[in-house]
Amino acid sequence: MTADPVRILLVDDQPLVRSGLRVLIADTPDLEVVAEAGNGAEAVRLAAEHAPDVVVMDIRMPGMDGIEATGHITAGPGAPRVLVLTTFDEDEHVYGALRAGAGGFAVKDMPLDDILAAIRVVAAGDALIAPGVTRRLIADFVGGTGPHGRAERAPKPVAGITGREREVLVLVGRGRSNGEIAEELFISIATAKAHVARLFTKLGARDRVHLVIMAYELGLVSAEP
Repeated sequence: MTADPVRILLVDDQPLVRSGLRVLIADTPDLEVVAEAGNGAEAVRLAAEHAPDVVVMDIRMPGMDGIEATGHITAGPGAPRVLVLTTFDEDEHVYGALRAGAGGFAVKDMPLDDILAAIRVVAAGDALIAPGVTRRLIADFVGGTGPHGRAERAPKPVAGITGREREVLVLVGRGRSNGEIAEELFISIATAKAHVARLFTKLGARDRVHLVIMAYELGLVSAEP
């Protein structure tokens, strides 16, 4: 039985960007564009109207920007996942997107097929997007080099989690997928998923990006690549 396609809301003030993604997605049976928006306010309205699985969100847009729109869209129960499209020269804006609840990041000059893969990953709530980019952004965010950073600290004990869960948290912080965690720790993928799910509950994390931030803030992962 074929699964329903991932329903996508495209948000970008550049029609060419939306058009390129829309044309590519049209040839991809497991993904479907249900609506498009050219600014944040329109994105919030259309997200409520269409209830997409994933919102592909630009940051810099006229009026309400992508950060504010992400905050509105991710605020309620059962909210869509948000994949932020960014460029290296917009790093300072991504810190706000992290706090607003973005679930992943893609770079606009990535190959289109890689952006499609990022959409699937965000829809599944699994691995982080563009691990090297995410590592740099979050290292800046908590490591002291970015506008909201802080000095690196020695690793801290984490109350309420087991030694194995701590190992899993370290690997999540390094951008590993559940499959990669399973391979590295010689456990099944189902067991890796169970450990990650328990970390969400025990640490009060809203998503995998939040777990990565926690791993950096606790000093469990170095800001170095």
